[in-house]
Amino acid sequence: MSRTLTVSRVTVPPDAQPEYLEVLGRLARLWEGRGRHLWLFRLPGRADVFLECSESRSRELHRAVADKTEDEMRLEGRLRELASYRPDAWELWEEVAL
Repeated sequence: MSRTLTVSRVTVPPDAQPEYLEVLGRLARLWEGRGRHLWLFRLPGRADVFLECSESRSRELHRAVADKTEDEMRLEGRLRELASYRPDAWELWEEVAL
């Protein structure tokens, strides 16, 4: 099984950012025990643009395709209300062994 990654470019209006960060943090903590990781980066000079990097041990476990708990579904839904995701936000990238 290869690790899988999505890199999602996200735009979040300034007034929604505190809740966006709180919701994303809660989601990241839920994932810790499920073999998933989440990192967030901000674009310097553009306070409203972020990259969400979601990684899992395999395709089947990844955020984009795995079954979600009720809490995960609620949090993911709220993120989509707070932020705008690019159309290619959920492209899955698979690790290549070197």
